[in-house]
Amino acid sequence: MDLHRPVDPNKTYEELTSEEKLRYDHQKLHEMHKGHESMHTQMVFILIITLIVAQVIVVEWKKRHYRSYAFFTMVAMWSIPVVMSARNQWWRFITVWSVFTLLTALVIRKSSHKPMQVTTPRLVYKWFYLIYKLSIFFGVFGYIVMMLTFLGMNLLFGHKPQVWMDVGLVCLFYGLYFGVLGRDVAEYCADKMAASIGYYTKEGIPTRQLETNVCAVCGNQLLVNEHEEGVLENTYKLTCGHVFHEFCIRGWCIVGKKQTCPYCKDKVDLKRMFTNPWDRPHILFGQLLDWIRWLVAWQPLVLFMAQGINWLFGLQ
Repeated sequence: MDLHRPVDPNKTYEELTSEEKLRYDHQKLHEMHKGHESMHTQMVFILIITLIVAQVIVVEWKKRHYRSYAFFTMVAMWSIPVVMSARNQWWRFITVWSVFTLLTALVIRKSSHKPMQVTTPRLVYKWFYLIYKLSIFFGVFGYIVMMLTFLGMNLLFGHKPQVWMDVGLVCLFYGLYFGVLGRDVAEYCADKMAASIGYYTKEGIPTRQLETNVCAVCGNQLLVNEHEEGVLENTYKLTCGHVFHEFCIRGWCIVGKKQTCPYCKDKVDLKRMFTNPWDRPHILFGQLLDWIRWLVAWQPLVLFMAQGINWLFGLQ
């Protein structure tokens, strides 16, 4: 389509076809910005400098004050997409976001409540483990649909490629977005719960001696018989020698993104926690989710800052 081909001047805007309207809007935009090449160069230069400076600040902030960085990123991840969706009237995302926020807020409230019930850690990890599984499913499903669309599989069902591509992009975004947000909130809840249980502190020094036959994550006994109360479940022993419920330590390390022992802070090798090769791609998927933070949380803020600088210099 030739965007520079003139539009019939005898037609009103309402009488133009969709292609003619696109050409008309493009030509009006070109006329509006004609002669502003110097200003546009300055705006691009400001955007590049802002991106570089912001990247350096974010990296240093994450390195020096990770807890405040993680909390700010979590809040930005939670709020910015819904504000943009409300502005563009994307009601489907707002509905899904509202349900996720309501249920997750209840989980956060339960994890922060004192005194904490002994069943709370497992309940919290079950919720975030569900989010973790759903995010993988929707992310992989969306990716497969997009690849099948590129291969033309949609033609076998008589569907337009745009329909399949839209479904794939939506599922991929939902999987990535709620996967990242779920992991961040799980990490926040893990800190709250572990500190309340008393076996973990921010400084890494246990507040009391780890009792024999007790899981340091949930505080329940590891092995039980018919005369004792506790959780009957498979256990997992870390390289440091401390033993935990298998579900608890998986929730702590995988869902809560903690790569240390909940008790002694020894380094944990996550690859050893998987029993078969089909589980290992989950680690790579978790690393992939980290990239979405910049796109969803930080990039809109950087662009907003660049627009503010342009406004201060009168570059509009």
